[in-house]
Amino acid sequence: MRRGKIMNVAMVGVGGFGAYRRARMRETGLFRIVAAYDINKTALEQCREEDGAEPADSYEALLKTPGIEAVFISTGAKFHASQAMAAMRRGLHVFIEKPLCATQREMRELISLQKKTGVVAGCGHADHAHDAASLMIKRMIDRGDFGKIATFEKTTAHSGGLRIKPGDWRGDPKKNPGGMLFQCGVHGIHELMFYFGPIKAVQCAMRYDVHTTLTADVAHCILEFDSGLVGTLSAYHVTPYRHTFNIYGTRMNLYVDARFFDEGTRYLVQPCRSNEKEEQRPLRPSGRTDICGNIRSFYNAVRNGGEPYPSLKDGARAVAVVFAAEEAAKTGRKVKVAKIT
Repeated sequence: MRRGKIMNVAMVGVGGFGAYRRARMRETGLFRIVAAYDINKTALEQCREEDGAEPADSYEALLKTPGIEAVFISTGAKFHASQAMAAMRRGLHVFIEKPLCATQREMRELISLQKKTGVVAGCGHADHAHDAASLMIKRMIDRGDFGKIATFEKTTAHSGGLRIKPGDWRGDPKKNPGGMLFQCGVHGIHELMFYFGPIKAVQCAMRYDVHTTLTADVAHCILEFDSGLVGTLSAYHVTPYRHTFNIYGTRMNLYVDARFFDEGTRYLVQPCRSNEKEEQRPLRPSGRTDICGNIRSFYNAVRNGGEPYPSLKDGARAVAVVFAAEEAAKTGRKVKVAKIT
């Protein structure tokens, strides 16, 4: 297949976040959604109007669409593994939204099947390699701007858990392990590994009694990296919106405050020369952020070979930490994170 050729794809889950993904696909000009399936008929009709996709009667029928090369999966996380494996078995490349899957067994099966079939599998985590803010922070770490990094703190929180109703899969601990740690904390885990490398072990405490669901309402994790760095990740889905990230070093601190989308994100650094109050100064990321970087990488891997970023294995590395954290919370002990090689 020649480079630059538009990729004919099918898509399942075209409303909600799927609508965002479709917009990004149109933005690249690299994909043509020729067929789609969704239980939401209104979303399916909107996909037909915006992308020209023919509605399929079922997911099984979608996979039989002639001439498609890949399937984009933007359904709820409880469907990701089964739908991805069904597509892989037909020799189709897959792009799977995050979180990758809901159980360790699904994680192992996905990795094994991708290896067996040789198809390209991308995951919908952020492409930090083409994100201006992420690259700015990574350069500061690599240059030693912080001195020796002592620790970090990351918090991800919003009130979405209060809207989970009985019967919703997000309230089922078998489908949503760790609650907010699975839903949003997994993004933070992926980002932290971009900065600091592999996570080897986790300790965790979770609280389940704030809301009526059976999954965790609050999770506090202590993450231990291969490098020896230790830091905290906290996730709650029963409080007002809050996303922060702080790095504490012997020379400098970084404070990141990600506010609502219309308010942007603040980046502040503070020198560390004494115990006196030091002046904080703002940072402004420079360079271009490609919010379509993950699907461009997927496209290039299909066309030219190689591994996309983020890949299926990147998605597995993130959920492996969640699975270890839940085990740690239940057993009260530190748990090693499964190695994804």
